[in-house]
Amino acid sequence: MALRIVRLGEARVKGEGLRIGTVRRPPRGVPKSDFAKRDFYDVWLPDLAPSEGLLKGAAQAVESDRTWKAFTRKFETELKRSEAQRLLDLLAALSHTTDLSVGCYCADEARCHRSVLRAHLAKHGANIVNWR
Repeated sequence: MALRIVRLGEARVKGEGLRIGTVRRPPRGVPKSDFAKRDFYDVWLPDLAPSEGLLKGAAQAVESDRTWKAFTRKFETELKRSEAQRLLDLLAALSHTTDLSVGCYCADEARCHRSVLRAHLAKHGANIVNWR
């Protein structure tokens, strides 16, 4: 049993399990009934996505190390909320009993909030596997 960090919209791999979209907004132009069929996500969990306010500067955040570090610090502050901590604990615990994945749309995980999620899930004891 394990948790994988994935890019939403990419083809699923065998054993990936339930795919959870940790994004603030659903995919544009895709009917809700097609989210899972088109490899976006099975369940939407925007509570582990950056806030709307933080997303407004996300495009600029990936352009330089300084802005990326500022984005990361702000997102980590958001993840310290008790609601986010409980969700991280839940996903970490589930990773030891079932296969699941969490993800976002960004092409480069290194400049995506899912890299921050990966680190926080690991701190919470998640069984994370790398598959790509």
